[in-house]
Amino acid sequence: MYKSTNWQIRIFFILWLIFLYFNIKQPFSFLLLNTLLGYIPIELSLELDNEHIKNSWLTWPIFMIWLVFYPNVPYLLTDLFHLEQLYPYVQGNLRLDSTMWFNYACLMITVIACLILGCYSLFKVTNTLAYKLNIKSKISKISILIILTFISSVGIFIGRFLRLHTVYIMLSPKVVIKQLLTMWSPAMIKFVIIMMIIQLFTCWIMVLIYQNIKNSK
Repeated sequence: MYKSTNWQIRIFFILWLIFLYFNIKQPFSFLLLNTLLGYIPIELSLELDNEHIKNSWLTWPIFMIWLVFYPNVPYLLTDLFHLEQLYPYVQGNLRLDSTMWFNYACLMITVIACLILGCYSLFKVTNTLAYKLNIKSKISKISILIILTFISSVGIFIGRFLRLHTVYIMLSPKVVIKQLLTMWSPAMIKFVIIMMIIQLFTCWIMVLIYQNIKNSK
C-alpha cells in the first residue's frame, strides 16, 4: 500500500512541476523553483520506507539532507504574501479575472500540497529517528517533532529575512556564521514560534483525521 501512495505523490509532483514550467508566468515564475525545493524533502522522506535504507547507516545522511531542505516546505506559506501582486481588488471588490484566479489556484495548490505532504514527511522522519534511537515513548516522539519544527522555523527566518542559501556557507562561512549568531531578537523568536504553531497545528489536524478514519473502519 505505501508503495502505491509514494508513487502517487511522486507522479503528482512530476506532473505539477511540468504543468508549472509550461504555464506559470511572471510575477509567479518563482513558484516552479520553490515547488521543486519543497518536493525534495518530501521525496527524501519517502525513501525512508525502504527497509534497506531504514536499517542501514544511509538513514543519517538522508536525514541531514532532509533537514537542510525541509524548511523549504513551510517556507511556501510565506509565499502567500505574493498574492498582493495580483492586485485582486478594484474599488473594494474582488476582480473576476481568469488570469488572476489561475495564478491564485497554482499558488494555493502548491502551498496546500506541500504543507500537508510536508507534515506527512515530518511524521515519517520523526518515526524513523525514534526507530533508529530506540525511542518508544509518545512524549519523546512529540519532543522530536517539536524540535524539528523549531529548526525548520529558524530555517524559514534565515531564508526569508537573511536571504541566505546553503551555498553561502561554503562561499562565505564567516559572514554566514556572524549573521546566524546576531539574528536572534524578540521579533525573530516570535516569528519562529508563529511558524512552529502553524506546522504543529497542521500536524495535529492530520492526526485527528487519521485517527477518525482508523476508528471508523
